[in-house]
Amino acid sequence: MTTPINPSYDCIVIGGGPAGSTAGALVAAAGHSVLVVERDAMPRQHVGESLMPETYWVFERLGVLDQLAQSRFSRKVGVQFVSNTGRESQPFFFRSHDPHPSSETWHVDRAEFDEILFRNAAQKGADCRDRVRAVDVTFDEARATGVHLDDGGNQQRVSTKVVIDASGQQTLLANRLGIRRVNPNLRKAAIWRHYRGAARDESGGGVKTIILHTSDKNAWFWYIPQADDLVSVGCVGDNDYLLKGRGSPEEVFAQELAKCDAVQSRVAGAEPLDDLRVAKEFSYSTDRAAGDGWLLVGDAWGFIDPVYSSGVYFALQSAALAADCVIEGLAKNDTSAEQLGKWGPDFQAATNSVRRLVHAFYSGEFRVGRFVNDHPEHRGNLTDLLIGRIFKPGVATMFDDLEPWLERQLAEAAKVDAV
Repeated sequence: MTTPINPSYDCIVIGGGPAGSTAGALVAAAGHSVLVVERDAMPRQHVGESLMPETYWVFERLGVLDQLAQSRFSRKVGVQFVSNTGRESQPFFFRSHDPHPSSETWHVDRAEFDEILFRNAAQKGADCRDRVRAVDVTFDEARATGVHLDDGGNQQRVSTKVVIDASGQQTLLANRLGIRRVNPNLRKAAIWRHYRGAARDESGGGVKTIILHTSDKNAWFWYIPQADDLVSVGCVGDNDYLLKGRGSPEEVFAQELAKCDAVQSRVAGAEPLDDLRVAKEFSYSTDRAAGDGWLLVGDAWGFIDPVYSSGVYFALQSAALAADCVIEGLAKNDTSAEQLGKWGPDFQAATNSVRRLVHAFYSGEFRVGRFVNDHPEHRGNLTDLLIGRIFKPGVATMFDDLEPWLERQLAEAAKVDAV
């Protein structure tokens, strides 16, 4: 028989994904009562299989490094880019830049990976419940004071000192408070599926994430080799371009695949699984990270784009930073917006480097190999960003040269088009 949910906790976390489980584990490990609620049954399916290496430090703090190292997950050792003409960049092998174990990571099965973190939070002392939906957050004026839960039809209001919204792209609190802002320049959609038996290049001692443009540069593909001879293949483009007036997602995926010889050759003879999925308009931000008695972490705080596989790292890192503010705030009985949101400004500034790199990618003229050839002094900074070292001093200086270089590339392309 399931133990009843208590009427009050020091902290309630909405969402049992990477952000919610990380925050719940760390706050519980500090000795506070924590409830983590996840609306779906664990394990649950989710897109986002490729990790940034900088996740290592959060995994170390959570105590799950050994479990991940002994898992069946494919080891990710680098990133490679393929242009619209099929030209392949030299791989960015992370350990060549820094031989520390933190320079390599994994391509994970998100259902299994998320469950590892969810169970770890329980082991750290959090009360973790799946199939429990957070219906709403209750407020006393501007202060969050509890969460209204639906546990299989049983309604219950649970009080708390702090609500951590880790509800992912559902963005429960941000939607309620009207602080969610879709990025008008990144209204993208993704269509993806898995293949069994597709090509795997393990020449570098592991697998790489490969980013490949279509011939007309209207879309791009991710190619992520996973365990069990599976490869995740996804197509990303403007929402209207992919999803309006072109037929079913299956048909559109096939049309875009026909424009990318480099993906076609890799999946030739492989078995496409019957698991095609679609996500759309996933790039957004929120006006603030916290208020009195509440804060946002992970995708509930914001999401940029899948191109550099930053989503899970941002989820883990934001959750760890936010958990420290919660722990400190509970210790000194200060759960104000100022205390709970102290992590936000520095994190926002650091993630802006990835945001700028994303906009460079979508310019259509960011040829990684050419930029590195023109500016070899920035190969280290670019690799640092691909690793996820967004807090490293000086890493953003690359943009002092990248953005003017990109303007010149766009101007040259415009001249060619005008001829």
